[in-house]
Amino acid sequence: MRLTDLLRPHLDGVTTVVDATTGGLDLEPYLHLPDGVLLTRGDQDVGESELVLMSYGPRAALHGTEADCLAVLGRMRPGGRGLLLFGHHGPELPYHRLLDALVAHHCQVLRAAPLDYVHLHAGAVFVRTDELLPPHDFSGRPVPAEGFATALRIADEYVLADLVSRSLRARLLDLERDAEDTERARGPAQADGLPERLAATVREKDQLAAALHGARERVALLEARVAMLEGSTSLRVGRALVSAARSPGSQAARLPRELYGLWRARTGTEAPGVRQLYGRWRRARTGPTPGETRRPASATPRTAPETAGVADARPHFAHRAFRSAPRDRMVLVGVLTDTTAADLAADAVVNRALPHDGRPLVQRTDPDALVVQLSACTGHGPWALTGTGLAPDLDRRLAGLLTETRAAGRSCVLWRDGPASAAPGLTRFAWDAVLDADAGVRLADLDPATDGRRRLREAFRADSTRVRLSQLARRTGAPDPLDERRVSVLAAPRDPADRARLADQVLSQRHRPAEVVVPDPTGLDELTAAGVEVRTGEPLAPWVADWTDLTEDRPDTLLLDLMCAQEYSGADAVGSTPAADDYTFVPELTPLLVRRSLLTSGTPPESWAGQGHRLFAWCGKEPT
Repeated sequence: MRLTDLLRPHLDGVTTVVDATTGGLDLEPYLHLPDGVLLTRGDQDVGESELVLMSYGPRAALHGTEADCLAVLGRMRPGGRGLLLFGHHGPELPYHRLLDALVAHHCQVLRAAPLDYVHLHAGAVFVRTDELLPPHDFSGRPVPAEGFATALRIADEYVLADLVSRSLRARLLDLERDAEDTERARGPAQADGLPERLAATVREKDQLAAALHGARERVALLEARVAMLEGSTSLRVGRALVSAARSPGSQAARLPRELYGLWRARTGTEAPGVRQLYGRWRRARTGPTPGETRRPASATPRTAPETAGVADARPHFAHRAFRSAPRDRMVLVGVLTDTTAADLAADAVVNRALPHDGRPLVQRTDPDALVVQLSACTGHGPWALTGTGLAPDLDRRLAGLLTETRAAGRSCVLWRDGPASAAPGLTRFAWDAVLDADAGVRLADLDPATDGRRRLREAFRADSTRVRLSQLARRTGAPDPLDERRVSVLAAPRDPADRARLADQVLSQRHRPAEVVVPDPTGLDELTAAGVEVRTGEPLAPWVADWTDLTEDRPDTLLLDLMCAQEYSGADAVGSTPAADDYTFVPELTPLLVRRSLLTSGTPPESWAGQGHRLFAWCGKEPT
């Protein structure tokens, strides 16, 4: 909730707002007071038609102190109102330190609500009164009731709320006590550095195991090559010739017989090189045979080089994750189903591991994480029956894949999109993280006419494949795919009214923009306090929305619906058309949301379609 939304329902009859905060907060940009209400500073008494602002938080230099709030409560007069702001988070709110003072000065709290700011997390509106006032509902409207009924309501709600909060406080105390006991038990071990040494030993063991496995593979390859060379005809012919050259008397006489034996040992294939060598040797010893005619060298037929031989058993991989620039997308090696791999490939580089090539694939692609999907181990595919106890060879290969991934310093994640009992053997492996969720849905697979805009919004915010990838990225430290949803708003407020309207429209968006680009950031401190960056210059977010016309009414679902349409279509620009086309590609439109690279290219919108950019229409109306 914004501060102005909490304050506005309680400004009836108020003509002066007194800022009594003693910290470094400047609350004026947050208030957006209506005409006729004056904002002043001072330490005077607060009476009827006046409202006082005060703050209390953990940082005294910024929020003020408890003593400052108590001093303000002492200056409250009948009819005076106040707004108490807290810099503490909800569970840490120290309201009990001010409760006695509020009661002693006859101050009744009318409403309390959380605030969506960086430095202010809650606020409470109170009034100095000599009689019990009816409480307010969640929207700030007073609940009609008589005095006795109001007291009964407050007393009953206090008892029931205390019952609920008491169990929560007891649970919190138990957790804190357990945490302290755990820390004390781990004290001696931490003093000796046992966990660190154990972790280092495990890492060293994994690295040594990976190095040993690689050495064994290289030795096996060298042994195969040596055996192939020793059994080759070329080497044996060379050895026979060398022996004959070294001992012409004893070995030369046996040379023709050895060469003929080599030729006959070939399994049904001609050996033209051996036969020609034998013929040349015989002619050199005895001359040409009867009936043999000598042909010139130019007429000697050339034999084609042998192409048949031992097949190359080395594995060849397409380096699909190789980039010469820093990675801006998540790179995964996964044991995944066909559908999940296709869905994830839209926002990440996905390399599917097979049982025979998983370990070399990790070595060559250097992924951000290894993801093992439970349904890929229980359904159909190369990893079927893994973890079920029915395929121990696949379990061993998966264990080797996990060892190789950890040796590379990467995370191993189990994507448990089904019951764990379907593959109980997977729980025996050491996982760095476990993601309990389904595979999500791609917005392109939904039908806006059938499912409706509400389903698109729900999938966009909570159930989409990109959201699942974001959950995986937070667990592995990989690039977050939700960064591609950041939006820059271009605006040009000219006066305080425009700045107030801009802040209201931006902070009310259900898909809040990441930054607001304006010519002058003065007076937009509320946006900064709410976590929205206010800057000048060129936009930096991937998507840009033009809000230069601040007189236009914009619903709170505008950016959410535009981003849903973009993610559904994959278009470069989303906008409206004079014919009110909806959820269809069009050749021309009035842009409402544009890809930053397209906007900064300087190309006029009327030529976007001619250059191959995709334009998608959105009219903002729910289809009937």
